Amino acid sequence: MFRLNGIFRAVHRSLCSAAADDMVKGKFFYAVRKGVKPGVYKSWDECKTQVDKFQSASYKKFASEKEAWAFVRGVEFSAPPAVKTGTSVSTVCLPKRGPEPLEYIPLGKKRLHSEQEQQEQQEEEPNTSKRIKQSTGSSAGSSSDGFTYMGDAVVVYTDGCCTGNGKSGAKAGIGVYWGHNHPRNVSERLLGRQTNQRAELQAAYTALKQARQMQLKKLVLYTDSMFTINGVTKWVKNWKVNGWKLKSGGDVVNKDQFVKLERLNSELQVVWMYVPGHAGYTGNEEADRLSKEGAVKPYVEPQDLDEDSSDESEFD
Repeated sequence: MFRLNGIFRAVHRSLCSAAADDMVKGKFFYAVRKGVKPGVYKSWDECKTQVDKFQSASYKKFASEKEAWAFVRGVEFSAPPAVKTGTSVSTVCLPKRGPEPLEYIPLGKKRLHSEQEQQEQQEEEPNTSKRIKQSTGSSAGSSSDGFTYMGDAVVVYTDGCCTGNGKSGAKAGIGVYWGHNHPRNVSERLLGRQTNQRAELQAAYTALKQARQMQLKKLVLYTDSMFTINGVTKWVKNWKVNGWKLKSGGDVVNKDQFVKLERLNSELQVVWMYVPGHAGYTGNEEADRLSKEGAVKPYVEPQDLDEDSSDESEFD
């Protein structure tokens, strides 16, 4: 009996040692659902800086990156019971830190328009006046290559705007923000129909196209367009099955852009994150500024541009 107990203790020490080695080697993924900057981190130290002294911080450790991102986005995976260890990270409430610089809002909030409502209203919605607030600064530092990283994923912000949306003479632009004065930042006039939703979709597509060109495999894309997020992550699958028809029987507006966006999204590992628009968050405000600057640039007909021959037709 003593001998068996000794064996069990040896096995226990071995398992604990293996678990510790996994953590040292970064085999665990730390998901922050609510903290300074929601996302997935590869070390406890990185995670701790996002949740320490943060009011009602929510975070958890996972063995797979997929499960970690699902937790960040508000999706719970069902998993078999596991043995708890002293190194487990759980969801806890911590003392107040101050205003949260980035509000994480799970996808599919009921207050948002449905698929049909957004599709039917997207061309008619008036363009609201956007008031730029004082920037709050960024909670994440940039690396030597000018990118901001969340774990090993590059962070990018996109935005689209349109003055006189849905009216004759409307002017739309797109903005893609990779970092302060980053050479890959984009500020362009939207080609084709001048609408706000179309600009949002094209901005996201441009960011993914750039990521592919730069051979970036993992991307965290922030946008204030829930229409874009829902479209590419949820609705496209059903549209393809239903012959690109809405539940109402109508045609999907901007099918051409969704086809392109979905194709690139399937090639890359993209985490789509919602950021409240025009609330003083640096990345979003910069993308908004770039899109506004693009909207006032001269319009150039699509056929006059030297387009990437590998792309599908981008416009109606």
